[in-house]
Amino acid sequence: MTETNNKIIKRLKITVRGTVQGVGFRPFVYRLAGQIGLTGWVTNSPGGVRIEIEGDEDKLKAFTACLASDKPPHADIETLEKTVHDPVGYTAFEVRRSDDTGEKTASVLPDLATCPDCLIDILDPSNRRYRYPFTNCTNCGPRYSIIETLPYDRGNTTMKIFPLCEACRAEYENPADRRFHAQPNACPECGPHLELWDTGGKVLSKYDESLLRACEEIKKGRILALKGLGGFQLIVDARNEDAVKLLRQRKHREEKPLALMYPSLEMIIEDCDVDTVEKELLTSAETPIVLLMKKDNGHTRVSDSVAPSNPYLGVMLPYTPLHHLLMRELNFPVVATSGNLSEEPICIDENEAVARLGQIADLFLVHNRPIARQMDDSIARVIAERPMVMRNARGYAPVTVSLNEKFKPCLAVGAHLKNTVAIARDGLVRISQHIGDLETRSACEAHKAVTRSLAAIYDFEPETAACDLHPDYLSTRFARQLNLPTVAVQHHYAHVLACLADNQLNPPALGVAWDGTGLGTDNTIWGGEFLLTDDKTFTRVAYLRTFRLPGGDKAVLEPRRTAVGLLYEIFGDDTFRSDKFKPLQQFTPMEKDILHKMLKQNINAPVTSSAGRLFDSVASLLGLAHKNRFEGQAAMLLEHSIDKTKTADRYNFIIEGQNVPYIVDWEPLLKDIFTDIEKNVPPGLISARFHNTMAEIIVAVAEKIGEKRVLLTGGCFQNKYLTEKASNLLEAAGFEVYRHRWIPPNDGGIAAGQILAAAREQTKEK
Repeated sequence: MTETNNKIIKRLKITVRGTVQGVGFRPFVYRLAGQIGLTGWVTNSPGGVRIEIEGDEDKLKAFTACLASDKPPHADIETLEKTVHDPVGYTAFEVRRSDDTGEKTASVLPDLATCPDCLIDILDPSNRRYRYPFTNCTNCGPRYSIIETLPYDRGNTTMKIFPLCEACRAEYENPADRRFHAQPNACPECGPHLELWDTGGKVLSKYDESLLRACEEIKKGRILALKGLGGFQLIVDARNEDAVKLLRQRKHREEKPLALMYPSLEMIIEDCDVDTVEKELLTSAETPIVLLMKKDNGHTRVSDSVAPSNPYLGVMLPYTPLHHLLMRELNFPVVATSGNLSEEPICIDENEAVARLGQIADLFLVHNRPIARQMDDSIARVIAERPMVMRNARGYAPVTVSLNEKFKPCLAVGAHLKNTVAIARDGLVRISQHIGDLETRSACEAHKAVTRSLAAIYDFEPETAACDLHPDYLSTRFARQLNLPTVAVQHHYAHVLACLADNQLNPPALGVAWDGTGLGTDNTIWGGEFLLTDDKTFTRVAYLRTFRLPGGDKAVLEPRRTAVGLLYEIFGDDTFRSDKFKPLQQFTPMEKDILHKMLKQNINAPVTSSAGRLFDSVASLLGLAHKNRFEGQAAMLLEHSIDKTKTADRYNFIIEGQNVPYIVDWEPLLKDIFTDIEKNVPPGLISARFHNTMAEIIVAVAEKIGEKRVLLTGGCFQNKYLTEKASNLLEAAGFEVYRHRWIPPNDGGIAAGQILAAAREQTKEK
């Protein structure tokens, strides 16, 4: 220690870990040190930000306090480690070159929407970045979509191919500038540029002219493939019914809703109901697609083909300078859907896009900034006045979750549908962006590529792998091929653990895991589960009464089959002696004979407890949907049929058994529905009563189990009505309710749960 003017001078070594790179943290430290009057230096490292700082004790205390309280808005400090040393006599404070040694633990920041300052720049004719579509600063712009490895420096991103001009270099090296060490910093002189291509890859125009020409083509009803932040989007005038139908035809997307981009929040409010939380989501730095209810008048400026038979629209605002410029030229909403054929990954390379999307798009608006990894648009919904992310991608991914204990490096390969992967080391879990359904060869290749990419950023080498219990999932097969110790995790247990992690909650808790399908430990198909978890494992304390699915996987696509399985469970052979039920009316006599034989002889008719299939069956019984054109369609239509119906009525049900596992018998519920159908009760009222009953079932089982903390997880809890009803009833009964927020409740959260399950297995071994 050194004494100056009767004050003892000390030197602090500080390591800040968390999301502290790419958020303006070093400029913040530089300015803070100058304001307080301290000397030393700050640098990026693979583990976070390292600081050495000298001064008297009072100033050092003020500095460390302000590090946490005044940090940049997008920074997140996970740990702050400091040690005291003798001073070395620093005479100034400087920002040093990054240190690339050490373990890579710093969190990578997701891509951020254009900030207000950069938007002003691109709209100001006197600014050198006027109408420049790749403008950014430390507060906004690409991050995860361009980074290749840590630390987050320009040379470790796809921007390394663009040398900075003198003006951009001056900004980049000036700690007082908001573009100081903004790694994607660029301008028209030195950065990426736009080109408009035809379907053969021929250049039609360049720079701003290409954007203006693309807008003119969109106005004519043409389909544009736009290379955006994390991949290609297909853009078409959302008001043009013929253009939207043509896009659906070419993309092979029959009825699944298409995402929309609006020029302004004001225009969204004209078409949709938008509450305060939804408004905050729409205008946040993450800028996800937000599911919004259409206005009561049933009229919007967009084509009915955008979201057929759906009271909701999936809406987002422009989130890059390119999108802002495009939407200001158009001044009307556009469809902005993923640049792919249905079930395939989105394209990220312009030449690949021409090959894969040439039969869909009429023109290609491309740029020459490479994309490091695919990145769909995120999807969120406000449930019970709180955001719930349903697809974790741009703006949110990678998600970092901190666990309470350290364990061996583990890779989780996720589920078959809505796949994500996760890596974990030293108690930190990193969850990838949405990859998609592993139904095609290209999707499986994307799964491997994302796994490699996420691991490469952190120099990650797994010592164990976690996968789904189902042996035939392509993700499970991939895990088995890694020649690592493998932990197979029951699907619904993974859902419950993911919800625990999302809420930073320690067990015990009762997990209500309701979804479509997942292989159970008894080799039946689970999906209507109540799992009580402790710090080691789980107990299946209750489940929905089982029934058979005639046709197996085919029943997932055809709710009419699922409904026949339910009817057979109640009426047996008599099911096929009557045609009074709508699902049976959908089959020919020969098809009914085949279904009868399947169920009677147990041929390709697996047993399930699935809540998701129960929702599908009721939708078919009410005549709302007999076939799913996309995953979850029947259940969505059932929820939407409620619309403005308000009732507290419910149907009957029975909970059987004296001890766990209890069985929830839905037969009285179904018979009550049959009675209402015969009385011509409106489908919306029947649906409301059914949803109320399912919520009451959750409360009744929770009261039998007695655990006060209840988790709602699984794809069924994307249903706003069900989730809000169950939450309200549980809270009224004195339970603590936990729902998903940043980790999706659907299979996009499975990888996170698999990591926790593997960690528990390691704990058992100790």
